[in-house]
Amino acid sequence: MTIEVHDGVIHVDGEPRVLVSADYPYYRDDPARWPDRLRALRDDLGIEVITCYIPWRHHQPEADTPPDFTGHTHASRNVAGFLDLCHRLGLKVVAKPGPFVHAELTYGGLPDWVCPEEDPAIEPVLDASGAPARWADGSGRGPGRPLPAPLAEPFATLAGEWLSAVGAKVLDAAAHPNGPVILTQIANEGVYTDGARPLTAYDYSPSALALHRERTGRSEPPRTGGEDAAALAGWGRFHAAYLAEVYRRWAQAVNGRVPVVVNLNPPTVEALDDWLARVCPPLWGGIAYGFTNWMGVVSADPDAWFRYVVAAKLAPGPNMEENWGFSQLYDRAYQDAATSFHQSLLALAAGATGFNVYTGVSTSGWAASLDAATPSPYPDCAPIAADGSATEKAPAVAALAAFLARHGAEFLACVPVTGGSFGLYRPYAALAAWGQGDVVCGRSLRAFHDRMRAAGHDYRIVDLESGDLAGHPRLTIPGGPFLHRHVQRALAGHIAAGAVVEVHGAVPVLDEDLNPCTVLATALRPGPPPEPGPPRARVVAGEADVFLRTHPERDVAYLTVLVRDGNQGPVLIDLDGRELEVVAARGGAAVIRLEGGELDDALVKGVNRYLGSEVAAGVRLGGRAHTATAPADLYRVGGALRRIS
Repeated sequence: MTIEVHDGVIHVDGEPRVLVSADYPYYRDDPARWPDRLRALRDDLGIEVITCYIPWRHHQPEADTPPDFTGHTHASRNVAGFLDLCHRLGLKVVAKPGPFVHAELTYGGLPDWVCPEEDPAIEPVLDASGAPARWADGSGRGPGRPLPAPLAEPFATLAGEWLSAVGAKVLDAAAHPNGPVILTQIANEGVYTDGARPLTAYDYSPSALALHRERTGRSEPPRTGGEDAAALAGWGRFHAAYLAEVYRRWAQAVNGRVPVVVNLNPPTVEALDDWLARVCPPLWGGIAYGFTNWMGVVSADPDAWFRYVVAAKLAPGPNMEENWGFSQLYDRAYQDAATSFHQSLLALAAGATGFNVYTGVSTSGWAASLDAATPSPYPDCAPIAADGSATEKAPAVAALAAFLARHGAEFLACVPVTGGSFGLYRPYAALAAWGQGDVVCGRSLRAFHDRMRAAGHDYRIVDLESGDLAGHPRLTIPGGPFLHRHVQRALAGHIAAGAVVEVHGAVPVLDEDLNPCTVLATALRPGPPPEPGPPRARVVAGEADVFLRTHPERDVAYLTVLVRDGNQGPVLIDLDGRELEVVAARGGAAVIRLEGGELDDALVKGVNRYLGSEVAAGVRLGGRAHTATAPADLYRVGGALRRIS
């Protein structure tokens, strides 16, 4: 009996699974409620996997006392008992011991005694100006406290001891198959929720610069952007190596018997190139990629939509946190399940191998020392309310869970129908992050994304330095003055094999050492490349986006329809020359299984009360239709049809 991750897909005892999970912050709730809330997640939402942070701050508030994992100092610290309860209820667990967790906790869940202000021996993370990187608590009062440099002593030892203690005293005994834990997540959205920060934001601490000298041979890092191109590109590569080194050390400290995963936050618009340069999963040595979404309502914001899609396409892996419960902290649109339903389906359609309900339960009763800024309950509108009852969001979660429990393995086996691929070249991203005007990467990706989506095409992203080009017959790459010689040769061979390669910008004529290299320029075919043909699925009426996946061996397909907030009326889709109609709420969405070219199971969100949009959800193709007779959602799983008003 095994747990493995292959190409971002979780395999339980050899079987691929879409990772459908819900977070339950046990440390924010009365332990007497744990059994009831876990049963509600299982029975009302259909959730089989629980995610939970294990906050260092909660379990070891004092430096001179060992961590409490059994509740002998406070009942809510009995995480060993919590995991045992999950196991007895038939639930699996993704354990998340940090050491930094965010989760709206004071100091991001770090104990006060590791703060550089509390202990001058602890080195802080520094930015390019030499100022410490700070973490402000949710109250917004003051500039926040400095964060400890992850590679410096004594914090490196303290963090390692914490993770080792969690691994040895909690996770080892609770690991699958004898226990519920199937994955361990380390860090949070980078290291300190900083994965999307600019390259100048960190880390210029002495310990980080020592690693920089070791990896690059350069005595000083760039700080202003006025340095030579090799130094600027090298700082981007160093960021990727820095992140990989922190992940390697922390994963080694946990020393668990289950795979390790991380959760990267999506890029910002302003620091897209910084994120592309830094986030390089091939360097992580088997640690699995995962991501989160805390950036806005994608059904209303094209920038958020783009950033979310890029996070899902960069590498295969699950969405580890989707906002299903916070409307007061983030956006009022999350009052209704339609917003989160739409976003969860977008992640899956764009390449995610799972989604998470964050959080599945509203909680109350945590200690002020853990979080004095967030009002109770936390969050304000989860699918399971603070009193344990199922809310209006519960049926949407349950329908998604049931659909993926039945069809998830097949969905993962299906291949996205794309019109092209974008070749990511991280040295250009590193240079563009410093504002080098003659080199672009993120802007090329955004232009490619906009062009493809305007034409109705899906696309993929491939790493030019380490990726396999064979599955990308139509490839657009960013232009610039240089390109690694081995990349030019690979592209030239790709063209010779019949692929179409388009350069967005100047064709490179130098190699990575700035020596003449025209291998790609010679191989490129003259004239503009032919445009891709029409997409197999395209919107012909209504404001929506569609994604199509098809099975490589069987006549099975999945169509995901994402309805924008401004849509009015039914969405009509030309699907291989046939008209498919979807009736969904504004900001709603649908996922439809097609077998033999005919309708099978489908989920359609017909109600979005936040936008005042309530329709009789339905889908029609040819002479077959699934419809609600009154304003309601429509869920058909395994042939059983449910209408949820």
